[in-house]
Amino acid sequence: MNQDIYLDANATSPVLPSAIAAAANAMAGCYGNPSSTHATGLRAKVLLDGVRERARRVLGAGSGSVIFTSGATEGIQTAVLSVLCAVRERQAAGDTVGDLLLYGQTEHKAVPEALAHWNRLIGTGLTLRALPVDGEGRHRLDVLRQLAPRAAMICTMAANNETGAVSDLEAIDAALRVTASKALWMVDSVQALGKLPLALADTRIDYAPFSGHKLYAPKGIGMLYVREGAPYTALMAGGGQEGGQRSGTENMAGIAALGAVLAELEEGDTFAPHARLHAFRERLVASLREALPGIVFNTPLHASLPTTINFSVPGLSGRDLLDVFEAAGVRVSAGSACSAAKAAPSYVLEAMQLNEWRCASAVRMSFGPAVDEAFIDSACERIARCGQAIRTGGLAPASLGQGSRHDLIRFGLDGANTWLALDAASGSCVVIDPVAPLAERISSIIRSRDFRVRGIIGTSAGEPGASVRAALASLLASQVDFAESGDAFGWPAASDSISLDDGTRADAIAFGRQVLARVPASSGAATGQAYLLGEGTSGRLWADDVRYAFTGAAPSDMLHEAVQHMTALLNRDTILCPTSDAAGVMCTTAGANDAGDCRALELAPEGLEDFLHAHPDALVIDVREPWEHAAGAPVLGGRAAISVPLSRLAAELPQWMRGGQRPLVFCCRLGTRSLRAAQCLARAGYRNAWHLDGGLALAEAAMGTGRDAA
Repeated sequence: MNQDIYLDANATSPVLPSAIAAAANAMAGCYGNPSSTHATGLRAKVLLDGVRERARRVLGAGSGSVIFTSGATEGIQTAVLSVLCAVRERQAAGDTVGDLLLYGQTEHKAVPEALAHWNRLIGTGLTLRALPVDGEGRHRLDVLRQLAPRAAMICTMAANNETGAVSDLEAIDAALRVTASKALWMVDSVQALGKLPLALADTRIDYAPFSGHKLYAPKGIGMLYVREGAPYTALMAGGGQEGGQRSGTENMAGIAALGAVLAELEEGDTFAPHARLHAFRERLVASLREALPGIVFNTPLHASLPTTINFSVPGLSGRDLLDVFEAAGVRVSAGSACSAAKAAPSYVLEAMQLNEWRCASAVRMSFGPAVDEAFIDSACERIARCGQAIRTGGLAPASLGQGSRHDLIRFGLDGANTWLALDAASGSCVVIDPVAPLAERISSIIRSRDFRVRGIIGTSAGEPGASVRAALASLLASQVDFAESGDAFGWPAASDSISLDDGTRADAIAFGRQVLARVPASSGAATGQAYLLGEGTSGRLWADDVRYAFTGAAPSDMLHEAVQHMTALLNRDTILCPTSDAAGVMCTTAGANDAGDCRALELAPEGLEDFLHAHPDALVIDVREPWEHAAGAPVLGGRAAISVPLSRLAAELPQWMRGGQRPLVFCCRLGTRSLRAAQCLARAGYRNAWHLDGGLALAEAAMGTGRDAA
């Protein structure tokens, strides 16, 4: 089993062994309450005070305070609350205060959310205003100088968590001094610890929150620096711990662990110096350039942390890139981990006014200062493997080869299916029901294979389908074999005809030995069309030869209605391919029941090995995309998985249906796609389709699972 290459340190970091040992020691041998006056409590207080003094030295706190918190979010809340309580007191006294709460446009969302929350609760009535950044992600100093006199509080960050952009804190400090701004200044310093020099007492900074888990300490421990004389209101009231500044019994295990990390920073050799970190990043950048031609770095390297790389690749989505890296055991992220689950472009890159495609497809790669040469060697090797997987797996359009054994590809998007029927022997294809967001991807696949396009058609008439078909035809102009679309469905004006098994004749498109015939979608449908695909013989398309039927119907009852209408034209094994997928029906068979029993059989990771031992004929099927499989082909219980992407499931379904119901075990990264595959086969009447619950992510921990190292 391959070791993970963890390149998501800006989200969180592993815990240093010395920090784990310190935490364990605090729990086992120094477990006293530091507020107690007996010997056990006094030993805990000595530990607490020692870590605080070390923190003060590392941060350059001078006469300022260092308060232990649960993390940066609590520190931010405390700083904002302290400022707004002071503002309210000044307002009540009739003093002049600023009317703005100014924050950097690329701040972590915790900052503007905290400002809005406490501004509303306390009732200060100030206006939140975003301070814009330039194309390098640095704050616009000209705008700051204009707004600083009006600001009651200014929030910036030392370095951005998504891009690594390093703020010019000295210039911000100078701008506040030259404008004589009375604003209180908070600097989110989470990404600075261990990566940038810190001498907080020498600056105008009033508050600086830190989070331990970003630098090899456990989660749940952090620090807040407060400049001497800065207003302070405790967020946590109670027993008066932390000198009354933060009540609640101290997290001694976390504090001890953080102390071990600070000790390494102050006097150890665990963390690499800046020059070595820059050299590490240069090697990673060189590997990325080699693996991903056309790569664009979203922050100039000279203006960012040496441990952070943010990039986009033309023509490749961030989701696809993340899937490839994940399959190879390389852990990266798309922007902030706090918003990674939200399918939206990066607001940080949008604030930098980068192109839309860069904002939507950005990937962040970040490492901690404790990595070594061996780690970087492994990371570069994995990046090279990812580049190879992208080329051989077909994610890079120019690399797609001829003669794929799959002759039908499904593209799914927001409840819609687009179908691409390919004939490798003749080098020709037909596109059925394209949707606008997929047009570029479909055209790139067809162009890269140099296929001729015999038709771009739809199952329904009117807009927006007609415009999408026209746009796709324009993208593929040099490869389109039809002069014009003869009707509202995009059917070519000049086409053949063929006899069907019910004795009627139908318009047909021939490409290679395959024939695509069109028929009414249902007996009462005046505006819908269905299409039958199979091998024609002597001018006739026999029902037994119809392999696929494309219909615009989605729910199972509508599919059944279509089958009833075309019953004489199909066979029980004909695969029904709906172009509307709102009900999650990727495909089914003409012989399936009306509703289709789609209950998938589920395998728990811990039971997989026994199952495979009991079923030696079982096939393990990886339904991830080809480039994911190429980056890390799974081996489950000693059995290599074969690659059948979800998009190619319909092409393999006929073979499986004729294969005697042998056990099929579908797997993917998290279990979501494999569940859909197993449900699809169950709906089609396959009684022995299983899916691996929790996916490969859990299987690796539960059994002897690995990836192909090739």
